[in-house]
Amino acid sequence: MRGLMVVSAVAIGVGVGFGLGCKDRAAEQQPSPAEPGPTMSATEIKRARDACQDYVDKVCRCAKTLPAMQQPCELAKAYPDALQVALDVAATPDSTRRDVRQSHGGVRNIVKTCIEELAKLPAAGCP
Repeated sequence: MRGLMVVSAVAIGVGVGFGLGCKDRAAEQQPSPAEPGPTMSATEIKRARDACQDYVDKVCRCAKTLPAMQQPCELAKAYPDALQVALDVAATPDSTRRDVRQSHGGVRNIVKTCIEELAKLPAAGCP
């Protein structure tokens, strides 16, 4: 038992030491926040918002007649907010290029989910 605790402590110490070393190198390699990051076009942003809002509208309309769709309706209401948060992070001047790219990737993943869930509605009995 004591041997396991020693091995665990050594592993944690090595991990922390390695993490600190990587953090220092990563901080040196990060571009300055002032560098302009990639952008999403206004058209892409509008399409993203429209796609998720369309899903929310349809799933919640369906929930009025199908009780099984109540939970998906409640969950869907978070998608437009999640899109906005990701877009806000990408638009923040303090965001690095990496932050912006990851935020835009998050927007695209959310939209993908909205579209896929929208496609499943007819099979669930929604018009």
